[in-house]
Amino acid sequence: MEKFYIFIQLTRLNKPIGFLLLFWPCAWGLSLGYYFNNTNLLYLKYIILFFLGSVLMRSAGCIFNDIADKDFDKKVERTKDRPIASGKISVLESFIYVILLCLLSLLILLQFNKLTIVLGISSMILAFAYPFMKRITYWPQLFLGITFNWGIIMGWSALTNNISIEPFLLYAAAIFWTLGYDTIYGLQDIHDDEIIGIKSTSIKFKNNPKVFVASCYCLCVLFILIMFFMMEINKYILFFCIPFVTSLFYQIKMFNIQNAKSCLAAFKFNNFSGFLNFIFILLIGVL
Repeated sequence: MEKFYIFIQLTRLNKPIGFLLLFWPCAWGLSLGYYFNNTNLLYLKYIILFFLGSVLMRSAGCIFNDIADKDFDKKVERTKDRPIASGKISVLESFIYVILLCLLSLLILLQFNKLTIVLGISSMILAFAYPFMKRITYWPQLFLGITFNWGIIMGWSALTNNISIEPFLLYAAAIFWTLGYDTIYGLQDIHDDEIIGIKSTSIKFKNNPKVFVASCYCLCVLFILIMFFMMEINKYILFFCIPFVTSLFYQIKMFNIQNAKSCLAAFKFNNFSGFLNFIFILLIGVL
């Protein structure tokens, strides 16, 4: 029972916000592909497969991140009790879990077409490089956005079996979305991170984080609008984008750099934002 509890802590399965933020971009890409390829049963099947894949890959990513950051985690109040940092589990045993989770993810990936399989395998390079970015650049959140939203391209290719400009515009929007919400998330640890030498956009823009996050969210919305107009969709459908846009800017009002709990609450609110954009993109294909 103790090992099971440690596994849950390692994979953050008790904190679903992580795999949901990985899943929503996949669902966005699938829903965008659905607009061009209305195959209901295939769409539903792939939604389930991408959800399972998101859970597995996020779990593997969390463990690998903890292996890479074990020495940093020991020095941060919020992370010092993580299983690897606290010595509850060895690095070798943790790495075995990573391999097993990646193999299960591969079984899911093999259910898709060749293009999507290639895209999925290529994303592994991004996923395992991300934990080291905070050591070399103040922009690890940007790299996370590039990594975390690759599912948009994969979701699109799964249904259309091609590459086009539309999913890349949505991908750009999602990168700025992640850049914004992960900057909010990083504000929780800003003092500890500065002491131990970790870099982040949270530290780089600590004097006025709301302006930076607002700029990221504006760029996110801009790229979605560009995609929307390129697709020449009925302009009245654009009104369904308003809840998503409102949710983004509600977060800016919500978080306070002096209050870690407010930063966490604003970060978690992005699960709802991701869902709202999913509904918007899905409605484009349905209406």
